[in-house]
Amino acid sequence: MTPQEAQRLRKILYTAAFLRAFAVGLMAVLIGLYCSRLGLDAARIGVVLSAALWGAALAALLTLVLGPRLSQRGLLLALTGLPVLGATVLLSTDSYPLIVASAFVGMLNVHGRDRGAIPILEQTLFPATTDAGQRTRVFAWYNVLMDAGYAVGGLTAGLPTLLEGALGLSTLDAMKIVLALFGALYAGAAALYSRVPPRLSEAVPVSLARLTPASRPIVAKISLLFFIDAFAGGFVGSALFAYFFAEQFHASAGQIAILFSAGRVLSAFSHLGAAWLAKRIGLVNTMVYTHIPTSLLLFTIVASDDLVIASILFLLREAMSEMDVPTRQSYTMAVVQPEERLAVAGITSLVRSGGWAMAPMFAGMMMNAGGMGLPLVFAGVTKIAYDLLLWREFRRVKPPEELSG
Repeated sequence: MTPQEAQRLRKILYTAAFLRAFAVGLMAVLIGLYCSRLGLDAARIGVVLSAALWGAALAALLTLVLGPRLSQRGLLLALTGLPVLGATVLLSTDSYPLIVASAFVGMLNVHGRDRGAIPILEQTLFPATTDAGQRTRVFAWYNVLMDAGYAVGGLTAGLPTLLEGALGLSTLDAMKIVLALFGALYAGAAALYSRVPPRLSEAVPVSLARLTPASRPIVAKISLLFFIDAFAGGFVGSALFAYFFAEQFHASAGQIAILFSAGRVLSAFSHLGAAWLAKRIGLVNTMVYTHIPTSLLLFTIVASDDLVIASILFLLREAMSEMDVPTRQSYTMAVVQPEERLAVAGITSLVRSGGWAMAPMFAGMMMNAGGMGLPLVFAGVTKIAYDLLLWREFRRVKPPEELSG
């Protein structure tokens, strides 16, 4: 692949990722409200949201299992086509079983972040478009564009209110018009993915069972550590953090929305800072040295008794909390063979999803038993333990660009 071809492919992947993130941010805000307008009660809405999560989990599992046998382009087209189908069914029916089926088949995102199958594939594709020295920067821009898409999607979710006033539409009809944009954005992403070669490298992906003896202990250890990190992260997810600010400091919904929007902007810029720092101190050191301070800041937020001070500390944490994301993605793809990347991206994504899913139930129990700040303290302690274990196990496992330095 020539440098010009690689640059063109990166632009395709970047643009498609932004469109998907736009759609994800939009759907995450509106799907529950839309189902409520259809007359579904809280229990039924919960089933719809769970069906969407199970659909995404199954897609990730199938990508891990079937990925070595199918072309990456074919998988991308299928995984963008299904949300278009799901959204079409969702908007054309008020039948509860069909709504549940549409959420499952369409993997309609309810997280506000895409943790499904497509990011697994994208993690394996980007390294083929660049060299080792620029790999982390490529991942950094990928995450910046995704964060920007989530933010734009969240803001666009406010359009139904404007359409109601401007066009005199009912709330339900206005929501349908805006939700149709979800399908259009995924269709646009599919059109872009159709221009991706069937394979971006000559390395034929292998299954987990065919990892090399050198890679197996690395993958086993890093998967376990990523599960610990994700489990701890589930205690400080956006929903739980927002609940903490509302209960602890009596912050209004508007104040929380502004605070979290500002945090998202800081997080986006932190990705580029991570790429710059990794070139100077290494990927593992960047992951650990930026992550530990964010965990310590959790303790200071809990100890604060003033909303303004807690908000400043929260924003300071957000300015560093995502610096391990592009470095983690880059490092994971660098320390295994090219043909192993799909399997490794798949298994690490699945274990992280499991950790995120398990945590909220325990966080609620902790809040009831030990106070609002206990989950944040637990998350901080657990994340620091993860960072220390990661540094101990992987500080000597260098990616190629650090070996050559």
